[in-house]
Amino acid sequence: MYKLQNCSAQAAEGQGISDLRDFFESYISIASTVPSVLCLIGNFLLVNRVSATVRILSSLAVMLSVFLVITVLVKVDTSTWTEFFFAITIICVVIISAASTIFTSSLFGLSGCFPMKNSQALISGQAMGGTICAVASIVDLAAAADVTDSALVFFVTADVFILVCILMYLILPTLEYSRYYMTVQKDSTYSPSIFPNNSLGEENESQSINSSFPTKRARDKNSPPLCLILKKTAVLGFCLFYVFFISIIIFPSVSSNIESVNKDSGSLWTNKYFIPLTSFLLYNFADWCGRQITAWIQAPGPKSKLLPILVFLRTFLLPLFILCNYQPRTHFKTVFFKTDVYPTVFITLLGLSNGYLGTLAIIYGPKIMPKELAEATGVVMTFYLMLGLAMGSAFSVLVVHLI
Repeated sequence: MYKLQNCSAQAAEGQGISDLRDFFESYISIASTVPSVLCLIGNFLLVNRVSATVRILSSLAVMLSVFLVITVLVKVDTSTWTEFFFAITIICVVIISAASTIFTSSLFGLSGCFPMKNSQALISGQAMGGTICAVASIVDLAAAADVTDSALVFFVTADVFILVCILMYLILPTLEYSRYYMTVQKDSTYSPSIFPNNSLGEENESQSINSSFPTKRARDKNSPPLCLILKKTAVLGFCLFYVFFISIIIFPSVSSNIESVNKDSGSLWTNKYFIPLTSFLLYNFADWCGRQITAWIQAPGPKSKLLPILVFLRTFLLPLFILCNYQPRTHFKTVFFKTDVYPTVFITLLGLSNGYLGTLAIIYGPKIMPKELAEATGVVMTFYLMLGLAMGSAFSVLVVHLI
């Protein structure tokens, strides 16, 4: 945004550059969402054809390469080729989004072969990343003097973290613990996954599920049975979809526009830091806490009717946020909650419920399936998640216009 704004005054086609700047976030959303959905479909088809190791390491290598290009561009003067710089940025976003989707869905799929505590740890780590980013943004807001220096630090940090991810994944197969579960997954002959307290059903039910699927020999070089996976994970898939559908409608498009009711006081808390702290940091931290709780508590179970009920009840959070001090308001001018405590409580509930219920749904999915389909099921669950994010993003635009 700084580069587009900084260069627009020097460009002859100033209005064109201004449009690129004003609609930059919309272009970014499109460039990231479309390839994500396509790559999820492609990754599902590749589950039995290309190993998870190849997919994970190649996607990380692609991400690292593209991030290095972006890191170099931070300090390059692009004032004479702003539109070309914009095009390069969008292309980089497309490539990173595609690679990131393959990496994430492959990793979720692979984690389905491990005990549930490992899947939970993976998802908690993802939320921890969001929390660290929110903290970094606040520190940057308080201390940074030059935007290009800040950008350079952020992108160099990304380069280092991706490189660490590559090294850690290379170490993973050398661990006896990892080798055991990876080998079990490859050689599995449909032993049903075991859940704590037998929460996934009895042995005779698992045997009936197993008999519904093609044999390992028949599926080795074919795509996994998508229709059967969708049928068995329909309820959990809907729960995962709806959790992220509601969350992305509210956060960040609605929550980040809720201002302090004491904004006119002129204090740093009610002006500069209110939204970064209450909307971004608090949500990400609550989300991480919700995901972490699933390490100790897994209730309700995957077949409980209470799980979809709790997921649906999150719908009522939307009107609560709308009734806070959202600004600007054009059509719906009533502000019912006139103290800053309310949006703080609501964003905490949104983050906690997103982390807890979303994590339960995504880790239950691969565990109710035969072990040979755990990886493919993990990819399908990621698709439900991405679909919720994509549709929620579209609906969030509608909600903002209604307000």
